[in-house]
Amino acid sequence: MKISVQAVVLSGGAGTRLWPFSREAYPKQFLSLTGDKSLFQETVYRIVSTDVQSSPLELLSPLVVCNEMHRFLVAEQLRQMGLDGSAILLEPIGKNTAPAVTLAALRAVEDKHDPVLVILPSDHHVENISEFQTRMSKAVELAAKGDIVTFGIVAQKPETGFGYIRRGPETGDGVFVLDGFTEKPDVETAAHYLASGHYFWNSGIFVIRAGTWLEQIGRYRPAILDACKAALSASKNDGDFIRVDREAFAQCPSDSIDYAVMENLTAETDGGPRATVLSLDVGWSDLGSWPALSEVKPRDDHGNVTIGDVFLKDTRNSLLYSQSRFLAAVGMQDVVVIETTDAVLVAHKDKAQDVKAITEHLKKAARSEHMFHAKVHRPWGDYESIDNGSRYQVKRLTIKPGATLSLQMHHHRAEHWIVVKGTARVTRGEDTFLLTENESTYIPLGIKHRLENPGTIPLEIIEVQSGSYLGEDDIVRFEDRYHRLESQ
Repeated sequence: MKISVQAVVLSGGAGTRLWPFSREAYPKQFLSLTGDKSLFQETVYRIVSTDVQSSPLELLSPLVVCNEMHRFLVAEQLRQMGLDGSAILLEPIGKNTAPAVTLAALRAVEDKHDPVLVILPSDHHVENISEFQTRMSKAVELAAKGDIVTFGIVAQKPETGFGYIRRGPETGDGVFVLDGFTEKPDVETAAHYLASGHYFWNSGIFVIRAGTWLEQIGRYRPAILDACKAALSASKNDGDFIRVDREAFAQCPSDSIDYAVMENLTAETDGGPRATVLSLDVGWSDLGSWPALSEVKPRDDHGNVTIGDVFLKDTRNSLLYSQSRFLAAVGMQDVVVIETTDAVLVAHKDKAQDVKAITEHLKKAARSEHMFHAKVHRPWGDYESIDNGSRYQVKRLTIKPGATLSLQMHHHRAEHWIVVKGTARVTRGEDTFLLTENESTYIPLGIKHRLENPGTIPLEIIEVQSGSYLGEDDIVRFEDRYHRLESQ
């Protein structure tokens, strides 16, 4: 009999330590940092590409838990993989990993199944996918028998940016009794962990039957289980998404998988499920900082990693990333230089973990660079700010074939649209008409309007806004294909 397996992808992170490439509205898990696929897509692929023809595994459609802001990114990236039928649970408020997994487990057992959940952060990188899948299959077999399993990464160095797992006796084939978790250590403590041979890096990956998780979370943190039951029972389907009830979920305590359940199991003496840790040596990285990214990229003879239009002279052990301009470095060593269209980061590698301080500064200063890139993605395509000044703003809009913006109006701005490429169908008040390349129209302030791409190629528009206020919150939606009326 085959074991049903369901990937649960946790995709709520902001990736602030990879700023300015990672922004809150488009964080690192949705970026293609190590190959053609995004980290999110790589995570899903590691499970769905598992060869189950001769194995006892039956793969179910992935289940993704994400926040409101990233829902269209998740849906689009799953669609690109041919997995647009997957369930997407929207957390109205971030409550850490234990409530997220509880929501997923409750959803997984709705159809009277009790699948093994493979719980994965969405932003990790794995070099040896085949070996990962082999170890994952082993973990699934253990979980199907009742174990709660986590993966321990074989530590390569005394890393202070990770939590650690303490292992107990080995039961065979790189499987150990789980003895406990420790927080991120200082350098001296991390070196002691490495020398002892009894510690792994904490991967944050767990494998567990849905029913087993619900039993244990109900045993140790019943308030989490009760709040998640109430929130999911009051949820609403919204297109591709399952909207968890905000009011009920707000009552849920915040806690991690480690603290809510796993730490309790290590001290268990009355016959509860066994907590085990599997060793994992697959070229794993959480890509939690710019130096971590440089470690998985090809280097030149001087230890440099360069991406984009970069020139180096007398430079060593550095990471230089150019997104839009020519970038040159002379006489540098151990530095990180990241260039995007609207921001530049220069940091010593030893201080790269402190990048989060920049995003905190931007938030306090009420700036937008911590949240958005210059190019902002929308379910219909994207827009990019080209220029702005007092009472005006110029944007480049790209609308996907067949896509439609909402029927909307603005209280404080008028808009001019010029078609650069493709054909646009424009609704302006009571009129609907087509515009082709080099044609334009004017949308007065307060007039209902809509922009559509009826063609088979992307539609490119230059939009010139003018008015007393040009913020994105000056939008009143009347109809929307992407169900943004309620969420607005």
